[in-house]
Amino acid sequence: MSDTGTQTTTLEAPADAPRQHPATAALTPLGLLTVLLGAALPLIDFFIVNVALPTIDHDLHAGAAMLEMVVAGYGVAYATLLVLGGRLGDTVGRRRLFLWGLAAFGLTSLACGLAPDAATLVGARVAQGAAAALLLPQVLATIQATTTGKRRAKAVSLYGGTAGVSSAVGQVLGGLLVSADLAGTGWRAVFLVNMPIAAAAWLLAARTVPETRSPRPARADVPGTVLLATTLITLLLPLTEGRAAGWPLWSWVLLAVFPFAGAAFLYVERRAERAGRTPLVPPSLLRIPSVNSGLAVIVPFSLGFGGFMFVVAVALQNGLHYGPFAAGLSLAPLCVTFFLASLAGPRLVRRFGRRVVIAGSLIQGTGLIALALTVHTSWPGTSVAGLAPSMAVLGFGQGMVLPVLLRIVLSELPVAQAGVGGGVMVTTQQSGLALGVATLGTLFLALLPAVGIRDALLAALLTQLAIVAGTTALALRLPRTVR
Repeated sequence: MSDTGTQTTTLEAPADAPRQHPATAALTPLGLLTVLLGAALPLIDFFIVNVALPTIDHDLHAGAAMLEMVVAGYGVAYATLLVLGGRLGDTVGRRRLFLWGLAAFGLTSLACGLAPDAATLVGARVAQGAAAALLLPQVLATIQATTTGKRRAKAVSLYGGTAGVSSAVGQVLGGLLVSADLAGTGWRAVFLVNMPIAAAAWLLAARTVPETRSPRPARADVPGTVLLATTLITLLLPLTEGRAAGWPLWSWVLLAVFPFAGAAFLYVERRAERAGRTPLVPPSLLRIPSVNSGLAVIVPFSLGFGGFMFVVAVALQNGLHYGPFAAGLSLAPLCVTFFLASLAGPRLVRRFGRRVVIAGSLIQGTGLIALALTVHTSWPGTSVAGLAPSMAVLGFGQGMVLPVLLRIVLSELPVAQAGVGGGVMVTTQQSGLALGVATLGTLFLALLPAVGIRDALLAALLTQLAIVAGTTALALRLPRTVR
């Protein structure tokens, strides 16, 4: 995602950095393109199903609870295993894990596309999320380990643009594929399309991505892994599935377990680090100012972004009766301006520092206000063209924020902790996205029967506006410069 600070200096590798052959130490432009392509796949797939859910429901008779599991199963598995995926890459080799992740992602996408019933689709989506967790942490870790200085700033900026745009592109692409109904595949095409992309990325990665690993691979932190998984599952699963299931007893039990699991995880990780072992998430990592302040802003930003994408997909299709293609196309201006803003990020940050994040948050808030006014005044005749100006402003603001935040988090990470640091950051982002779908999505769906789709959408947009205000305030804690 991008860079931040008024100065940019090179992170020097420690003396015991990974021993790499000089010819393969640097990431070439084609290698960078390859890892970015790999990064795009998991992020696209988190959102690509949003516009396909009505068709999946019709074909598989899934029902509301099972449909939410199609989304939540992927997101929970993905978020739960990301840090472990980063640790494994540090240990056995990041290119190796990248290749394994690509292969697994292609195969699980095939399983999703061929699923004969809703239960099988949910199981395949969980496996797909696990494959994504192997794949994605290797991207940032490889960039950190194979680039320096301005090349790293540009690479992280491109990663930020890719990650942000992929979220919106997922819904655009999903709408296009469902509408096209290629060879009668319908919704199945949103999964099957991953196979040729994953295969092409695998062939390119085998030739262009250098192998890197941590100079001091750590042993597996089994207690930390189990407790982190328990913490995330007890929070994300009931919040994403509880409403559709009617808030059964198990959802309240899991939510009650969550704070105790989180406290136990922190205790075990602190104890492991004090004993000289390497925990799954080293507490010292979270004490790095850039990591601490950056993650604190990433959480609310991702929460608002994830909730927005879900709510808009539902509102446009069920409220304005857009088809899948029109619902996806409405997000195209957001995609374009997000990517343009992310490309401008490195230059803006060198000149204005953290003020880029603050300005981006204010622009994002302006876009939300404009979108709310558009919906309020033109509903139910709101057109795709009518949504375009506010979507463009919204995307530009988001593109100024997210890439810069990712650059901040990564800026002070030691090379040896690139994998685990990238895993922690992406886990935070992914958990925020899932929480956004759960919280803003639940608010929107709960208000529907009482106030209708337009007013429920307005309530969600105004809630996100309040979240943006909080993000802006938290941005004042970000470091003024980035190393």
